[in-house]
Formats: sequence, C-alpha cells, structure tokens
Amino acid sequence: MGMSEIKRAAFWSGVLLIVLFACTATLFAGFEWVKALRLSPLIVGILLGMLYANTLRSQVPSGWAPGINFCTKQVLRTGIVLYGFQITLSDVMAVGLPALVVDVVVVSFTIIFGVLLGKLLKMDSQTTLLTSVGSSICGAAAVLGAEPVVKGEPYKTAVAVSTVVIFGTLSMFLYPSLYRAGVFDMNAEQMGLYTGGTLHEVAHVYGAGEAMDAAAAAGEMSIKRPAVIVKMIRVILLAPVLIVLACLLSRRASSETETKRGRISMPIFPFLFLAAIGLNSLNLLPQWGVEGIRATSTFMLTMAMTALGVETSFDKFRKAGAKPFVLALLLFLWLLFGGYWLVKGVTYILS
Repeated sequence: MGMSEIKRAAFWSGVLLIVLFACTATLFAGFEWVKALRLSPLIVGILLGMLYANTLRSQVPSGWAPGINFCTKQVLRTGIVLYGFQITLSDVMAVGLPALVVDVVVVSFTIIFGVLLGKLLKMDSQTTLLTSVGSSICGAAAVLGAEPVVKGEPYKTAVAVSTVVIFGTLSMFLYPSLYRAGVFDMNAEQMGLYTGGTLHEVAHVYGAGEAMDAAAAAGEMSIKRPAVIVKMIRVILLAPVLIVLACLLSRRASSETETKRGRISMPIFPFLFLAAIGLNSLNLLPQWGVEGIRATSTFMLTMAMTALGVETSFDKFRKAGAKPFVLALLLFLWLLFGGYWLVKGVTYILS
C-alpha cells in the first residue's frame, strides 16, 4: 500500500470515528431522560467527544486528524446549509412586526454588547464573537455557523458552545418557574415574544414554552407556538449576521495585509442557507424529502459537534479561563432583564 493510500485510509478512519460517535449521540438523545432535559443530539455529541478527548484521545493515530478536521469544517458547513430546511418565510409573516423588531434588536444589541464586554474583559476576539453570536441567535447551531467565518480554534468553539448551553439550559427551567410565580407581568402573546426572543436554543424555547402552556389556565392562548416562531425568525437572522461578519473580518484582514488589500473572502454557505430557506418556503419538495434533509442536517451537525469535542481537552478549558463564562453570564442577564423590558416597550408602542 502506497503512502497516499495509507493517508486516505487514515483520513476515512477519522471520519468513521466521528460517524460512530454521532450515531451513539443520536441513540442517547432518544432516551426519555435525555429528552426530558431537552438535550439535543448536538449537545450529547459534544459531551461524548469531550469525554473521549480527556480519556482515550492519545490512543487515536495522528493520521486520523485530517478526517476529524474535515468534520469540523466541510461537514459543518453542509449541515448549516441544510438546517435552512427547518425554516420558512411564512414563519416570519405569522407573528408580525413586533416579533421582527424584538429579534433584530436582541440579535444586533447582544452581539455589539458582547464585543464591548469582551474588550473590557480583555478576551480574544474569536471566543468573544463566537459566544456573542451563540447567545444572540440560536445557541450551539449559531456558534457552529459562525466558526467558519470567525475561524477560531476548535477548543474556542467548544468553550463558546459550552457557555451558551449552560445558560440556555438554566433559562429553560428559570422562565417557567418565574412565570408560575407570577413574576412576569405579561400576557400570553408577550410571553411568547419574550421566550422566543431571549432563550438560546430552539430546544430550550420549545421546552420552556411547553412547561408554561402546561401551567396556564384552560382556554388561554398558547405560549409555545408564538415563542417557537419568534425563535425561528432569530435563526433566519443567522445568515445576514454571518454575511456582515464575513465582510467586516475580511476587510480587517485585508487592511492588515497589504498583499490582500481590497479582497474580501466571502463564504458561500450563508447564501446557500438563505437559498434553502427560500426553497423550503416554496413547498416544492415532498414532505418525506424535507424530513430526510432535516434529519441529515441534524446528523451532520452532530458529527461536527462531536468532532469539536474530540479536539477539546480540559487543559484547553483551563487555558481559556473563566472570562468566557463571565461574558456568557452577563449576556444571559441582559437577555433576562433587558429582553423583558424590550418586549414590554415594543408591544406597547406597536399595539
């Protein structure tokens, strides 16, 4: 066997390792106790990958690394594009102007606020951007979407994912508790706006909305449905955010390197993501085809998360320090308190 054949075999061995982990994560995510915690296959995947990284990672041949890296790059981009088939433009029209205003303000302000806080905390720009985008849009999926644009090291992506998952999970249990206690002075429509506009993950929004609907009086309007739709609008905003980030980061890079002056390296996958949303909105594909694409997207993103976990050891978490968690905490507090008054103000003005 020649050297090229050996390298090719090692590459596919690395990919196969991640596929097996992703299959295991998907299986675990189907357990009832895991479903009760609202842990998606993506989160289970990164946890399994990190467990492996901190126990048996030294046993993996170095030649497998390119295959693992392939899963954190190309497989990730493809999964994000296919993720667009979970969204339609009619979702935006269903909730109206207040939802759009709340989402745009939350996303833009959270990213800007996060960048400013990152500078105050003297954090590196990559971890700052990844954490801010994850907190502002859709948690782990947004971090994964921003990674090819920000071009951060794998452990920085894993750190950002960990922070948004921790505070997103906390919010999923906190919001229903505060709602039952009567802390939120909101009607069902406002509560749906608030929940969908401020919680991190789609799964967190669904879980919190379901819990609040169960606690609501009989005959009251559902909170879960508008909350999920508002959340999906935030997911749609991932594409324009990535395009803006790509422009800004490319211009910064070209200004620092004279040989690249004036050139903008624009990734194509955000445009493909928008195209997937548009195609899904036209209802041209049969339902079984759309469901298959969505399942493929989830599995590919699970592969990407697992690969990130495999590349992340606790030593790298120690290297990152406590600052990313402090940043995520401050952004969580802004979403909790600032988001509340934002929704109250927007609904008052536009009512």
